[in-house]
Amino acid sequence: MAGPFTVTLLCALLTATLAGATLNPPAVLSLGREIIRERLTQELNDHDAIAILQQLPLLSAIREKPAGGIPVLGNVVNSILKHIIWLKVTSANILQLHVEPSDEGQGLTVKIPLDMVAGLNTPLVKTIVEIHMETEAQAIIHVNTSERGDAHLVISDCSNSPGSLRVSLLQKLSFLVNPLANTVMGLLVPALPELVKTQLCPVIKAAFEDMQADLLQLVRAPVSLGSDRLQFDFLSPAIKGNVIQLELGAKLLDSNGDVTKQFNKSAVSLTVPYLDSTPFSLTVRQDVVNAAVAALLPPEELVVLLDYVLPELARRLKSTIQMISEQAANQLGPTQLVKILTQETPELLLEEGSAKVAQLIVLEVFATNEAHRPFFTLGIEASSEAQFYTKGDRLMLNFNEISSDRIHLMNSGIGLFNVSINRLSLGHGGQPRTVHLKKRDTDQELLGTRSPLVGWPASTLTATKSNLLALVFAEHLLYAGHS
Repeated sequence: MAGPFTVTLLCALLTATLAGATLNPPAVLSLGREIIRERLTQELNDHDAIAILQQLPLLSAIREKPAGGIPVLGNVVNSILKHIIWLKVTSANILQLHVEPSDEGQGLTVKIPLDMVAGLNTPLVKTIVEIHMETEAQAIIHVNTSERGDAHLVISDCSNSPGSLRVSLLQKLSFLVNPLANTVMGLLVPALPELVKTQLCPVIKAAFEDMQADLLQLVRAPVSLGSDRLQFDFLSPAIKGNVIQLELGAKLLDSNGDVTKQFNKSAVSLTVPYLDSTPFSLTVRQDVVNAAVAALLPPEELVVLLDYVLPELARRLKSTIQMISEQAANQLGPTQLVKILTQETPELLLEEGSAKVAQLIVLEVFATNEAHRPFFTLGIEASSEAQFYTKGDRLMLNFNEISSDRIHLMNSGIGLFNVSINRLSLGHGGQPRTVHLKKRDTDQELLGTRSPLVGWPASTLTATKSNLLALVFAEHLLYAGHS
């Protein structure tokens, strides 16, 4: 369903009013007329609806009640029909379906235009007499609630659209054949609507039921969140204007398939947007998205031996620390390491038309791999643009433009110093940044560097483009954690 379309996944944000608030589902899938039309058209093709039209028993239908059941006229008509060898549909097409709100406003009317040509074979003429038949089947999609309170979509009131039937000849005939052709066309006018109802309507109903089952199967397809997954379940349907809305429950499952968190209807606000030109949309409550992001980005710890991974950075770090404290610099050994930790749950920040994930990253520098206390600890406020999209029939989440606007000193055992940053970002269109490391007591600049750091691969852990530990490892962590 999602392949040729752009998915709009909107996380609605409104303040929840607990007193007297309406209970909202965890998610709502809205399906516009385009989706309904295309999916139902495909199902009609899969159910061989055109073959059903080509097999309509036209001759037997007009012979059943000729002349409206009047005996005298019936005998006359039967004598005329004896001149027919066969009468059948030689070609049939289903034209583009139309979906629109029903007259009572409680459902959707589906109109299915039919275009057929019937061949009439009679010994009165050497060629086949062709009769053009145009009509339209229509049915109503609405919500049906069972005695137990379970609601589901059904299609009913299937019939021939009033005033849609037109029967005409495709070629001129001789005066001998004209009476026969006119009689046949007159008999097809009442017979064809009945054939549509008895032969085609059951196929339309079966096609709709299979369409609904396929959509629900797609809804239940799990969304991968690392080793966990998010899964939606169908709760109930609703029809709003020309849109079908499927209210969905949600749950988080671990790698074993066990439910770790269940989301039901609650007072948390959910605003379902107007589809406009979008074929469909999936609107997810923010508490569900927050839980999904937290599952996708669990607390992690990254430990790196500088001399082995980034030897040039290790040398520059020692030189910089020596300017702050020569005693501390002398303690740096060949096994000096950096620990990077993500301890807090990421925060999802939503604005109109955009989403951003923010998280605090803690960076600790140790003199050796045996040291218990870090030289200093930096706090890095990192953020990334969150983008939802589809890949095949799967919903995907991607992080773009990973950046950090603040790096601050949390504690230090080597003396106080300031870390300031004008711009730190990674991604397409990144710009050079200026980073400053200064002594607090003298305001002497120890290191001032412009560093582009653009376009590194997500798995990189061995680059030497940076001149500042915090900058490099902040970017390394973001890439390693989100790749």
